[in-house]
Amino acid sequence: MNNTTSTISILGSGWLGLPLAKSLQQDGQQIRLSTRSLEKAKQLSEQNLKSYVVDIEKELTNVPDFLQADTLIINITSKQLSGYQALLTEIENSPIQHVLFISSTSVYGNDQGLCKESDSLTQETNLRCIEKLFTDSPNFECSVIRFAGLIGPKRHPGRFFTNGKSIKDGHAKVNLIHQLDCIKLIKTVIKQGAWGEIFNGCADNHPSKSAYYSTMAKSLGYPEPSCQFSDNAVSKVVCNEKVKAQLNYQFIFPDIYKVTC
Repeated sequence: MNNTTSTISILGSGWLGLPLAKSLQQDGQQIRLSTRSLEKAKQLSEQNLKSYVVDIEKELTNVPDFLQADTLIINITSKQLSGYQALLTEIENSPIQHVLFISSTSVYGNDQGLCKESDSLTQETNLRCIEKLFTDSPNFECSVIRFAGLIGPKRHPGRFFTNGKSIKDGHAKVNLIHQLDCIKLIKTVIKQGAWGEIFNGCADNHPSKSAYYSTMAKSLGYPEPSCQFSDNAVSKVVCNEKVKAQLNYQFIFPDIYKVTC
């Protein structure tokens, strides 16, 4: 962005993609936003958003027009490798100069302990293979943001274990990030031109699941969820030091006990 108007295409208009699009548009950026249904595209158009129907798990249509942009943000839940391969071909034949791939901290093993971006991953997961499709391409610059569990509007952690759901491992650590921090971190990467990087997106504190979800449930008046505990519990803690050191990023919600949803 660098304080000038650019065109940004966002693949995915769900819980994160839509508010991200609105925030970037408010900043003066030209936004192209995708959805998988014609009905949703019409709804987006009514919200003054230029919308396209794109589904990488089907035959790609509208993609050349959708990719008439400087930057592409890939923010969908699909894990279909062949769909991403087809998308990559389209990107490489487009004017896209930068790709920001929104990934997940699930690429790290559950027993990995402290998880840093520089770590060698013990398992080549499908998601990691998809990341590498884009980071290895010589046709554009790509950065990856691996977000922890998402909380925010309609995703209050106090509701995660209602209706009789139990916590499988109460000793495991919590790794979460608020929607507003997701949006701010994405915008920070683009604004600073921090390309060719992998970043973790996760709040500062990592209480145990039993302590955290019990506290958050009680804050909404729900009973404490039941917990299972394992004698051989494994856990991971997602480190966020890189975004704070390299991007000078300051979290809106560094403390997940103080989130508002």
